[in-house]
Amino acid sequence: MQKRFFIIPLFEPILSMEENFILIAEDDADDRFLLQSAFEENGFKDRLHFVENGVELLDFLQDMTAHESAAKMPRFILLDLNMPKKDGREVLKEIKQNSKLKKIPVIIFSTTNNEQEMKRCYELGANSYITKPNNFESLIKTVSALRSYWMHTPNVPGEM
Repeated sequence: MQKRFFIIPLFEPILSMEENFILIAEDDADDRFLLQSAFEENGFKDRLHFVENGVELLDFLQDMTAHESAAKMPRFILLDLNMPKKDGREVLKEIKQNSKLKKIPVIIFSTTNNEQEMKRCYELGANSYITKPNNFESLIKTVSALRSYWMHTPNVPGEM
């Protein structure tokens, strides 16, 4: 009689290979709620994964890269600039300097509407910069346009 061995994974896959998701770094609970609501209002069923600061974001991405065979990377990252522990600028710089993460589109989503700040973010590698709308109706439209573009338009090349 031949013995059979079973391999039991040490971790649960975070996502199925087919599932796209959006990673959102936002420290304000009200803004997280409004973003979730805007996606729902548009009828989008995308999985949204929220983190509350830059350290959580980088830890999450490091976990994803450690188990890259088990999960896909986010389709894009929506990144607030002004967060505790590690701000969005520092996070953006680290993402774009990491060979495993640099291809993930990073969209800055901030209340900061300053040309110098926008320029700085683009220099650090931001793929887009969007100033947060000041009312819910505008947020619904912004989320619709944002999702439509980043989920369907760009193609990210394979390993370079």
